[in-house]
Amino acid sequence: MVVRDAERVRVVEEVIAELKAELGVSGLLFPSLRVDAVSAAGETAYPLVQLGCVNLDTAMRLVAVLHGRAAR
Repeated sequence: MVVRDAERVRVVEEVIAELKAELGVSGLLFPSLRVDAVSAAGETAYPLVQLGCVNLDTAMRLVAVLHGRAAR
């Protein structure tokens, strides 16, 4: 997928919204999930998605979700 400069941040914000929704379905909350400001201001093809910090409970839930998907 090729994205023009003007669309880069809009696209990454849409992806972050989808990611938040999917994480929410699994009961996961990443409170620091956002566009990385430095990469969004730079020349990269796509800004980075900053997942940020999560508490221990969220990390344990994430492991359980990923383990469950890997077992399929």
